[in-house]
Amino acid sequence: MKFIANLLATLINLATLLGVGLAFCAAALTRDLPDHRALANWEPAVTTRLYAGDGAMIAQYARERRLFLPIGAIPARVKQAFLSAEDKNFYLHPGIDLTSLATALWSNVANYGSGRRMIGGSTITQQIAKNFLLSSDRTVERKLREAILSIRIDQTYSKDRILELYLNDIYLGLGAYGIAQAALTYFDKPVDQLTVAEAAYLAALPKAPNNYDPYRHPDRAVTRRDWVIEQMRRNGVIDREVAAAATASPLSIKPKRLETSADKADYFTEEVRRQLGTRYGEAALYTAGLSVRTTLDPRLQQAAMRALRKGLVGYDQAKGYRGPITRLPSLEGWQQALAKRQPLSDVPEWQLAVVLSASNDKVELGLRPSGPETATAAADTAMIDRDDTAWALCRLAEGKRRCASSLNGVLQPGDVVYVEKQETGYVLRQPPQVQGALVSMDPNTGRVLAVAGGFSYAQSEFNRATQAYRQPGSSFKPFVYAAALDTGYAPTTLVMDAPIAIPDGTGKTWRPKNYDGRFSGPSTLRTGLENSRNLMTVRLARHLGMDLVADYGKRFGIYDELRTYLPMALGAGETTLLRLVSAYAVIANGGKAITPSMIDRIQDRYGRTIYRQDSRQCADCNALAWENQEEPDLVDIRDYVLDPMTAYQITSMMRGVVERGTARNVATLGVPIAGKTGTTNDEKDVWFVGFTPNIVTGVFLGYDTPKPMGYGETGGGLAAPIFIDFMKVALQGKPAADFHPPPGMSFQTVDRKTGRPAQDGAQGAILEAFKPGTGPCDGGCAVIDDKEMAELPANGADQGLTPELRQKLLSNTGGLY
Repeated sequence: MKFIANLLATLINLATLLGVGLAFCAAALTRDLPDHRALANWEPAVTTRLYAGDGAMIAQYARERRLFLPIGAIPARVKQAFLSAEDKNFYLHPGIDLTSLATALWSNVANYGSGRRMIGGSTITQQIAKNFLLSSDRTVERKLREAILSIRIDQTYSKDRILELYLNDIYLGLGAYGIAQAALTYFDKPVDQLTVAEAAYLAALPKAPNNYDPYRHPDRAVTRRDWVIEQMRRNGVIDREVAAAATASPLSIKPKRLETSADKADYFTEEVRRQLGTRYGEAALYTAGLSVRTTLDPRLQQAAMRALRKGLVGYDQAKGYRGPITRLPSLEGWQQALAKRQPLSDVPEWQLAVVLSASNDKVELGLRPSGPETATAAADTAMIDRDDTAWALCRLAEGKRRCASSLNGVLQPGDVVYVEKQETGYVLRQPPQVQGALVSMDPNTGRVLAVAGGFSYAQSEFNRATQAYRQPGSSFKPFVYAAALDTGYAPTTLVMDAPIAIPDGTGKTWRPKNYDGRFSGPSTLRTGLENSRNLMTVRLARHLGMDLVADYGKRFGIYDELRTYLPMALGAGETTLLRLVSAYAVIANGGKAITPSMIDRIQDRYGRTIYRQDSRQCADCNALAWENQEEPDLVDIRDYVLDPMTAYQITSMMRGVVERGTARNVATLGVPIAGKTGTTNDEKDVWFVGFTPNIVTGVFLGYDTPKPMGYGETGGGLAAPIFIDFMKVALQGKPAADFHPPPGMSFQTVDRKTGRPAQDGAQGAILEAFKPGTGPCDGGCAVIDDKEMAELPANGADQGLTPELRQKLLSNTGGLY
């Protein structure tokens, strides 16, 4: 008995020591153990996606490409595929699966020394503990800590929550995190449309995505997928017939691609990306899972890039051929040498080629293959004819134009060039050195519909529509004339178009001149704007006061500050195309302020709207039921930047620019359009901005480092044709809309040159719009000039000036208009 008692005492002591030891081990293992409750607030890094106005996805930004999907939205067959592959007892065990651990231990012992990789036997819960809270070290201590955390996680969260975390966190290869992104990446479909075979393949990936890559290891991928299908059959998830059909099906990988609307939207999407980064920070942009509905119109965006590229290439080719991109020292192995050069990725119609041989009127080319097999694919050859590439016979060398009589005088074997395939064959191309931009906007809302920021985003990411500050030249004049009309002038007010000399304050004299070097004497404001007369604009600005002109430049958002020097009235200040188009939009919509916007709405990862551009109020838009009430009204609380009557008058005058003035070629569009050309000194920048009641579009051309584009190059000759090409697409299928005058205006037929009343149908007669209290002059018309005037008519209104303005001008200028 004494022996038994001693034995029991010893066993008790050993058990106590073991318990104390285990307690100490447990304490050591749980010391500094991560708090598993942090999983309750887990928000994964989710992809931010940009959508066009029609809903097509145009860009995505992510550090980990992931779309979060709640567990309730995941079909049972998809969940069962992953459970069959990873943890078939998931809904039964307490976080660790002792049966699986024992099986893994036995396998590892049996395979000891064989070189095979050890089996872990981890449950999905253990993978959550490791991935979220621990390191990936393969140590006993980490596995024990993992087991403790797994039990705690299982006790704290529901099985569905744990599975939701797992299915949204796992990496599944090809840059895809989570099953929602993987379904799009591999099969271009949402999760709820996955077949059994597709779900099984995705479930085969978590262990080693690279080992089952469908492109590099297709046989392994099919074998592993079929194993998952068999596990699903054994677990009773699918029957034998479904399993056999799934096993017999091919992988059918269909990678997700962006819609074609994204092909030419790089400048637009990059500008939106910058705005989002400024608003929310770069980290949120790549992790917050924002859903951004932009204002982009894909059809107009593609039309914008086509029109701009056509205009840039046309101007560039007219200046001559500049020579090859580079030269290959030898034609031996030219296929591999050409494959190493990257073409312009966003100009897919242009293909790199090398000249193999050249004769008088034929050139043989070796074409760079396109597609993923570029490095190994056999290259094609092509021919270009002299007639199709006649522009290249003349080339610029050392600033001089030299022309050759044959193609082999221009192209030599080894020259690397761009070519484009057309209906008649291949033609030679060269990336233009001149650059430009196009912006199109809805003038009523400020929604930017298209942005072309240069010839090619792959060539240059600099966005000339939003980042290039250039002189607008005469395209600023409408705002000088608008200031005059707002102050009381009429379109028939006469201004002297004659030479003028003004001291510049440095002891020198500034002598502006008209573009054509001629002058026309007293002319109406309308004629001055239609024909873009610089001398008239300077006189007008001088008598308005440059303080007022500068204020209008700021009021319309063209400039932040404008110095009050007279040359600024001719567009010598610097602004961007987007700002100028936004200012024209104010005139087009009747004078209301607008804020240009590329973003309509932003939603967070949960679908909540966190930003909306449209700030109009609608108190009755959320009625719970229809009870025969009146339709709700959207209350537009925007301020007026410009008097609506002035907006109509300046619009009418700019219609004259299109119908009779410097942009007569735009009239070929056959719809009511108002607009204004712009050409700066030495032809360094050329512009055209035009609008209908529903769309305003601006075009700019110039070298990035400003230099003359050539004598005679104007906004009407270079920028307006690009505008025309774009507007042909923008106006397709839409009825022609006319500009409607605001109430209270009167109309009278006048001679557009003299401003006097005229008979309907008389030569030079037009129907002019007048504000109340103003009208055409009828004899003895005052002329804004730099010398004393003849006696003014008694009735100031008769000469196009209000009595108040007449008195103001006389007192402010000593009678000198």
